[in-house]
Amino acid sequence: MLGSHPAPIKTEGPAGRWGHERLIGCRATEPFHAALGGAALLRAFSRPGADEWEAWAERLADRFRDHFWVADEHGPYPAVALDSDGKPVESVTSGFGHLLGTGLLNTEESALLAARIAGPNLDAGHGLRTLSSNAVGFNPYGYHVGSIWPHDTAIAVHGLIKAGFPDAAASLAAGLLTASTAFDARLPELFAGHGSQQSPYPAPYPASCRPQAWAAASAILVLQAALGLNADVPGGTVTIAPNFASTYAPLTVKGLKVGGGQVDVSVTANETVDINAPERLTVITP
Repeated sequence: MLGSHPAPIKTEGPAGRWGHERLIGCRATEPFHAALGGAALLRAFSRPGADEWEAWAERLADRFRDHFWVADEHGPYPAVALDSDGKPVESVTSGFGHLLGTGLLNTEESALLAARIAGPNLDAGHGLRTLSSNAVGFNPYGYHVGSIWPHDTAIAVHGLIKAGFPDAAASLAAGLLTASTAFDARLPELFAGHGSQQSPYPAPYPASCRPQAWAAASAILVLQAALGLNADVPGGTVTIAPNFASTYAPLTVKGLKVGGGQVDVSVTANETVDINAPERLTVITP
């Protein structure tokens, strides 16, 4: 339906189980992105087929809704995967963040996931746990069953902004920034999923890579979300719509490469934005 993920995923049944079959993961949204992106390209170049691809994406969203959504005592949510028999694997995970802002969810569904992400079972205060602390088999040192991956948290921050939940995004970003101070500002591949109530700083994961590309790139995605930065090179526009950037003010980013030119952005504590961009680019601000 969406994509496969061969890694074992912990379920939340009475005893829990490990599955080693190929799974269809809820967060594998690439076909949906490809359809919408392809439609945008076709329309930009006045080529036929855009409407058909958008209709295909809409049908995919409907199938996702029919097959993935389940419910527990806290309400509806998308299962982490479908097993080889097409049955949902009912686990509450950081994969929710990969769905927000993609267009795959409607407004009500996005609000449900934003609330889950902001809750204490997933948000450890240092970032998102890969598995809810309420789950059977939760382990703060488990590679996929309770640890915190910075890139997962960054994706959720970006998705929350796109879906219209800046307060939840700001809280997650602040936790990740606090976590980075425990690692000399070099975020590792992952770290332990203990809550910030237990310790102001996260415990390291023994075998974690540091530096690690995904983790290093997390800072870029969080910064983009904070600035509300989007560039449309063919359209000749750059949009800067700060969300929580003033929290870290004064914040200055220099040397952003956009369409062969350079853009500099500064944000003050009162959210005043100063932008230096080439004349050929139109700067859009709120």
